Amino acid sequence: MSNVLTRKSDAKRSKAGKTASQTTIARLFFLDLASGRVMSCNPDGSGLKNISEAGKLPDGIVVDVDAGHIYWTNMGSSVSANDGSIYRADLDGKNLTTIVPEGATHTPKQLQFDKKNRKLYWCDREGMRVMRVNLDGSNLETLIETGHSDEDRRDARKWCVGIALDVDRGHVYWTHKGPDNAGQGRICRAGIDIPVGQTPSKREDIELLYDALPEPIDLDLDLANRIMYWTDRGDPPRGNTVNRAPMDVTPGARKEPEVIFTHLMEGIGLALDLKNNRMFMTDLAGSVYSANLDGSDKKNVLVLQGNVTGIAYAEIPSTSEKKR
Repeated sequence: MSNVLTRKSDAKRSKAGKTASQTTIARLFFLDLASGRVMSCNPDGSGLKNISEAGKLPDGIVVDVDAGHIYWTNMGSSVSANDGSIYRADLDGKNLTTIVPEGATHTPKQLQFDKKNRKLYWCDREGMRVMRVNLDGSNLETLIETGHSDEDRRDARKWCVGIALDVDRGHVYWTHKGPDNAGQGRICRAGIDIPVGQTPSKREDIELLYDALPEPIDLDLDLANRIMYWTDRGDPPRGNTVNRAPMDVTPGARKEPEVIFTHLMEGIGLALDLKNNRMFMTDLAGSVYSANLDGSDKKNVLVLQGNVTGIAYAEIPSTSEKKR
């Protein structure tokens, strides 16, 4: 009996001695608009993979690490057609699923993931809307609407393009691109929910944070330091850059945004890696770049990858057993 108890005790100690050691693998996920691909690589550009066919003119991408999913927007067959959509796939590109079918959103652009409330948010450019939906595609909502008619649609000042979230404070941020090289771009903020008694087209809580910008595109936020970052097109020296500025500004006392990265070729995608003090950017010339958050240590991660649009940074768990 003693030997049996000893063997059982040894087996328990052996089993307890093996613990799950969880590490993470950093990956970039980005979209190629030219060939309709979802791609992934290491932050230094190595390990490049073609994950999935993306669909019609893919633009914005996010990663739900916990569920092992990527989501992305498709602008549709052309910017004039009302046939945008949102897809989901596993991190390896398998199990492709339609979340928002064609026609439910016009020209969806940058996409953001609300992990806390399990929702997707995006800007609908020619739809002139800020929208959201549950991760399963239910409860599709329009939060902000800046125009309705075809005439409105031709006014680029009404186009909503980039989007970012401050869920804890209950705010959504978005960009208005404005006409090409007109210096009429804007960044706005509003409550993440429509105020009671108001509508998407008639909201009294919209704040204009920055205006007279070249052509602001994608947004990302450093919530701890209350700083917003964005890509901006238009002509140099202020255009085709990455900029940053305070999220909270006093009306009439705002400072000019700080240009921290230059010489993009039609800049678009932006993703912050705040833990490692760096950011990743893309442009339509097919390049992926990295730099510190102040713009120093600039690197070309990838070149000639088609027309690169949205980009996301994620640290993916990799579990292995380790003996103590």
